[in-house]
Amino acid sequence: MGLLTFNMNVTVDGCVDHEEGVSNDETHAFFTRLIDESGGMLWGRVTYEMMESYWPAVARGDVEAPQSNREWALKLDALPKYVVSSTRTEFPWNNSHHITGDLREGVQKLKDATPEGILVGSGKLATELDRLDLIDEYKLLIHPMIAGHGPTLYQGGLPATRRLELLSAKPLCDGVMLMHYRRAR
Repeated sequence: MGLLTFNMNVTVDGCVDHEEGVSNDETHAFFTRLIDESGGMLWGRVTYEMMESYWPAVARGDVEAPQSNREWALKLDALPKYVVSSTRTEFPWNNSHHITGDLREGVQKLKDATPEGILVGSGKLATELDRLDLIDEYKLLIHPMIAGHGPTLYQGGLPATRRLELLSAKPLCDGVMLMHYRRAR
């Protein structure tokens, strides 16, 4: 069984707005390595649509982008992408799959079938998966800025405090910190 790892960019004040944060070759290289080591991405519909609106065009070369972005886009394009949505059923982006039915059952089946692990890259979906005790690890890039707005990490709340165990902390350039945690048992 593979691990379900929540990965996200977050500012010091908890903002997870995709337009906030440091975007550079090192942060893109981190995410490229992360998807190299995983068996797929798991997103909610909103995140899928945001990613689908840009990254396939980068992978095809239809959009000018730095080499680090293009490398990430190509790997993301090839990676299996799993989407949880109750309102959309068609997912035309290469290698995209719809998760239907019971969320706990569908994601547990996905974990069981993917020994390389699955990355969760949607904030709202991660909150729901954490409520179901399905997330095993957290890899957060903490950006040295205060956004002063939302959306914020775990904005929907959890029923109880989630205790984590620090596995590693690594400074990246421009003041970004990579924090790797697992659930404390």
